[in-house]
Amino acid sequence: MTRSVNHPQDDFTPPTGRTLRDIPALVAAGLVPPDAAPALEEVARQYATAIPPAFAALIERPDDPIGLQVIPDAAELAVAPHEHADPIGDDALSPVPGIVHRYADRALLKPLLVCPLYCRFCFRREHVGPDGGVLDDAALARALDWLRDHPAIREVILTGGDPLMLSPRRLRQIVQALDAMPHVTTIRIHSRVPVADPARITDELADAMQTDRAMWVVMHANHAREFTPAARAALRRIQARAIPILGQSVLLRGVNDSVAALEGLFRAMVEARVKPYYLHQLDPAPGTARFHVPIAEGQRLLAGLRGRVTGLAWPTYTLDIPGGHGKVPLGPDYLEAGEDGPMVRDPAGGRHKLAAESAPNLALGARER
Repeated sequence: MTRSVNHPQDDFTPPTGRTLRDIPALVAAGLVPPDAAPALEEVARQYATAIPPAFAALIERPDDPIGLQVIPDAAELAVAPHEHADPIGDDALSPVPGIVHRYADRALLKPLLVCPLYCRFCFRREHVGPDGGVLDDAALARALDWLRDHPAIREVILTGGDPLMLSPRRLRQIVQALDAMPHVTTIRIHSRVPVADPARITDELADAMQTDRAMWVVMHANHAREFTPAARAALRRIQARAIPILGQSVLLRGVNDSVAALEGLFRAMVEARVKPYYLHQLDPAPGTARFHVPIAEGQRLLAGLRGRVTGLAWPTYTLDIPGGHGKVPLGPDYLEAGEDGPMVRDPAGGRHKLAAESAPNLALGARER
């Protein structure tokens, strides 16, 4: 990605407070033992580290559900055979820098590759980081021109990196450019900022998201403890602009791999007026195997939530097929084949026979009579 060279201070706002950015800082904060530092320095040379103060304050111990998400681990140096630097095939689907076009009616716009924090399971971990840069004016203009030249694109998803790391001026510029494209009806912003660094969500930044188009924010959180009073206030500041918010999460070993943890997470979202949208199966990025939860186990966890939580708190459990082949829902499935016809399972596990479905010609005959 082309780095900004024209006034980067106007395009990108650094994280608030003293962000933990290196291994010595993690050791000093008591999040990493000194004897682990040499191995972790090797991890840090390969993958970025950043933990903003608001998120660091949530860590009760390094291996708790918050710490596991952001503290480097030597296991990241072990790459499994199935893991890939571009697990969902973004690179092959990028016609110009900053654009990914996988589906006919929508495209990703990645204006920067900087994040408020760097998740240890990130599927773009080979690309993001403080040196990942911001699209400069020329590169951004080319990306926007590509979107203008493709009238089949109805929805543009701002991602990265994290678009809410942009300055209000730069974000407003991008939103206004999309707003001026007649064929773009929907704009989405995907962000971790509301929970990672909620102080960044100022009135000025929230105002920069306002548009005549349908604007949606999709926030990323993986545990109920991320919904602090400050995070809720940041979300409310966005919602006050009539912008609905969806929630997405990743199913992660040690973080949310229990019915109780998922229930707490999705309840916290709904209570913050966030609709759970996607629960992602982990993408096989390099060095992320310690977070893997098998799909069958994930399906059992979701099934365990049915009947326990409102339908408002029910996300789609989804897999992004490796290689760039798109997302598919993973269930769980409640319909089964029975000896005497189709059966359906209820939330408690009971099985019930369904009435035989009428053949089309019989239904037509009934209407004719």
